[in-house]
Amino acid sequence: MPPRWIPGQGYMANSYIHEGVLIDAGVNPVVLKPYSRDIELIVLTHCHYDHTAYILQIASLCGAEVAIHRSDAPSLRHGISSMAMLFGSHPPSREADLLLEEGDEVHGLEVIHTPGHTPGSICLYQSEGQYLFSGDTVFTDGAFGRCDLPGGDLRALRRSIERLSRLKIEGLYPGHGMPVEREGSAHVAAAWSAIAGIHE
Repeated sequence: MPPRWIPGQGYMANSYIHEGVLIDAGVNPVVLKPYSRDIELIVLTHCHYDHTAYILQIASLCGAEVAIHRSDAPSLRHGISSMAMLFGSHPPSREADLLLEEGDEVHGLEVIHTPGHTPGSICLYQSEGQYLFSGDTVFTDGAFGRCDLPGGDLRALRRSIERLSRLKIEGLYPGHGMPVEREGSAHVAAAWSAIAGIHE
């Protein structure tokens, strides 16, 4: 069964529900009420406010734990790297319950550490179904995440996207924009081609 897509509104990020996991928490908790019993864990693909804004409310609503990569965990409490000020707000001020690392598995999803947009950016890969939750690392229009914000790193992002380009991907579920259920590898290849041509 394909993941359930909960579109982000305005500048806020998409969320997805898959096998007891909510991926990213930028959507209004009201829209998640019908699924609250299905959500056991919130996995944040990175620390930016548009992906983390509602973790306090959603975690309370669902009785869910919160997971994020170890390198981005401090930004759930501290200002500049969360980018919360761009939204006229502040970080959610919540400790993560689970600190993720490269190669961890959560509910059948492999954690792939893809730094570049932030130091602790991750993607989640399901090899059997060949689908990827890509956060802000790559998008379905061949674009890729910004690396000019605090913690961004063009070289790291290039390496991360090159690595993703070697995966077999059908469904691609990005942090912003529309997901695709077929030929996700073509979108990642387009992002790799674009970033590989950027000279520092």
